[in-house]
Amino acid sequence: MYYAGIDLGTSSVKLLLMDSEGNVCRTASREYPLSFPKDGWSEQDPYDWYEKSVDGLKELLSGISADEVKGIGVGGQMHGLVILDENDDVIRPAILWNDGRTTKECEYLNNTIGQDKISSYTANIAFAGFTAPKILWLKENEPENFKKIKKIMLPKDYLVYRLTGVHATDVSDASGMLLLDVKNRKWSSKMCGLCDISENMLPKLFESYEGVGTLTGKAAEELGLSTKVVVAAGAGDNAAAAVGTGTIGDGSCNISLGTSGTLFISQKEFHVDPYNSLHSFCDANGQYHLMGCMLSAASCNKWWMDDIIGSKDYAGEQEGIEKLGENRVFFLPYLMGERSPINDPLARAMFIGMSMNTSRQDMTQAVLEGVAFAMRDSFEIAKSLGLDIKRSKVVGGGAKSPLWRRIMANVLGIPLDLLKTEEGPSLGGAMLSAVACGDFPNVEAIAKKVVKITKTEEPDKELTAKYEERYQSFKKLYPSVKELFR
Repeated sequence: MYYAGIDLGTSSVKLLLMDSEGNVCRTASREYPLSFPKDGWSEQDPYDWYEKSVDGLKELLSGISADEVKGIGVGGQMHGLVILDENDDVIRPAILWNDGRTTKECEYLNNTIGQDKISSYTANIAFAGFTAPKILWLKENEPENFKKIKKIMLPKDYLVYRLTGVHATDVSDASGMLLLDVKNRKWSSKMCGLCDISENMLPKLFESYEGVGTLTGKAAEELGLSTKVVVAAGAGDNAAAAVGTGTIGDGSCNISLGTSGTLFISQKEFHVDPYNSLHSFCDANGQYHLMGCMLSAASCNKWWMDDIIGSKDYAGEQEGIEKLGENRVFFLPYLMGERSPINDPLARAMFIGMSMNTSRQDMTQAVLEGVAFAMRDSFEIAKSLGLDIKRSKVVGGGAKSPLWRRIMANVLGIPLDLLKTEEGPSLGGAMLSAVACGDFPNVEAIAKKVVKITKTEEPDKELTAKYEERYQSFKKLYPSVKELFR
């Protein structure tokens, strides 16, 4: 039997087919457009998500007998605001996770209502990317669209709806809306009231590993599948990636160097960061996790390579970078503002410390180090909470760079484990669907079967000491320049 996993990302949808032994048999991907209507804004058309996902699924399932496909699971970009009218038609383009237009609304929630209250309702405070501030922005700036809303959904949930006809979400993805009572895994009536919406406008809540339904007749015909195919509730991309990387169990950690960067720490019990620098969310396996999220990670290197120096030779540009821990150039990686831990949508990127001797190589190195230093910021918050993170898995496009892995391991001072399969959210989605089909008793069981470590990047004591000194300088930079962004 086969299970399809879908990763509904920011720039593309990635799909894979997993067999009942946990082997990845096929992969496919499709790109779709991303628009920036104004500085700091980020939007997408949900219809593109469905069209490209269906097209990718057709390629993935080509030649596979319909009765051999048992389940589908989706992991996807979090926080995006998708609004449907009374006919379940999309009202306007989705406002995405990396959109920074809600500064005023976040200030209202955090300062006027108060961080303590918001945290008591949701275990988190307002960040510009979260869904609730977007709803308030819509009410203020597009009242005609706000009045049309019948359902509020997240990106992957729109795809699940198109496949099953069910308005559903899972608790991990819902945690990032700032509308969920995370501790009790239910919608917060207080937050709904603040946003002037009813709970009926929100989808039904599921655990990530639960099936929400089966394919509709229309979706089954379009895909050439049976209406018996189970569609799992799925998970937010980071929670789905945690399943795909086996980051399950108290204290286990995963670092993702994708478009955004995340530090994901699995927790058996519910905890809240008293500083609200790390997000406290429900997990995909019925438990909880703490997460630090930086908005620009591998996207910083992509911007530097593609848009600034005009090179697609990523590996070639990193060749010859050997003097690690000695670079005098710093890079603040805040191309789209920043979430964890500074929560500043107005922050912007900077190169600092250049001289007549600065080379292109130095600046390339600074970009990689700047992302690692910013990840260290969230790592330090976790340590301040008493969490003893002894090692971590590392995934994402950035993790494919041996140089970047070495920098990250030494900036953090911990071993980083690489996995046999680095498919992340798409693999996690497939695994969740296998549990939803009843073929595994729980998420832990399938993770033990599927996830294998192939290599470890060990930190070097001497290099870690050098990077410790550089990090102490890095963390002084943002406080020194933040008023320039106002």
